[in-house]
Amino acid sequence: MYGEITRGILLPFLGTSLGAAMVFVLKKNISDHLQKILTGFAAGVMVAASFWSLLNPALESSASYGKLAFLPAAVGFLIGIFFLLFLDKVTPHMHMDKQCEGPESKLRSTTKLILAVTLHNIPEGMSVGVIYAGFLSGNVGITAAGALALSLGIAIQNFPEGAIVSMPLRGEGMPKWQTFLYGVLSGIVEPIAAVITLFAAGIVVPVMPYLLAFAAGAMIYVVVEELIPEMSEGKHTNVGTIAFAFGFVVMMILDVALG
Repeated sequence: MYGEITRGILLPFLGTSLGAAMVFVLKKNISDHLQKILTGFAAGVMVAASFWSLLNPALESSASYGKLAFLPAAVGFLIGIFFLLFLDKVTPHMHMDKQCEGPESKLRSTTKLILAVTLHNIPEGMSVGVIYAGFLSGNVGITAAGALALSLGIAIQNFPEGAIVSMPLRGEGMPKWQTFLYGVLSGIVEPIAAVITLFAAGIVVPVMPYLLAFAAGAMIYVVVEELIPEMSEGKHTNVGTIAFAFGFVVMMILDVALG
């Protein structure tokens, strides 16, 4: 059991690391076409994971509330949205500033991007910790396979994020191994946040429906605020929409089939 949990906790970090490793494969930055595909697919995965892996178990676990069973999910979801909104207000935005000019300005922008991606990874790590805490507690609607599906979905979403961190640094002339290291470090907060959440299971379990919905709200915020604008910019936006559909279906299949 604990081996499965360890694998699940490390999967998102692996996704970020593989994305960061793109510096060893690509000579230049990721093309706009490929970035739209990756971003759209990641957005679809996260939307599906938010419902089937997080909101649905939150609703099932609060069934004893009767007609008010929606309340924990609704409250937790909105708190997750506003928490990420607050995080965006007090930290740098994830998008690169395309208007920046000069190497020093670009480097500052890239540094802000690394900080923003790292901070946005914390709620994702908490999501994994919450769902595994729910699984260990025997929470209704959460299975080991369902928890693994969520981890896998976040790992898929983290792949382009790892590349988004490492590739601009490489473009600024930084050595490949150093840019890869920065990309990896941006994702290390996820397993740390997951483990801390698991250790706090005694506190987490009583408010599990709220926390599951909180994680869903945080993920949906990232999709709406970050991923959808990225995949809708410029030309050929239809490839992002198609990738979104495939990502959604793949995650739905994983969650329903494994859960």
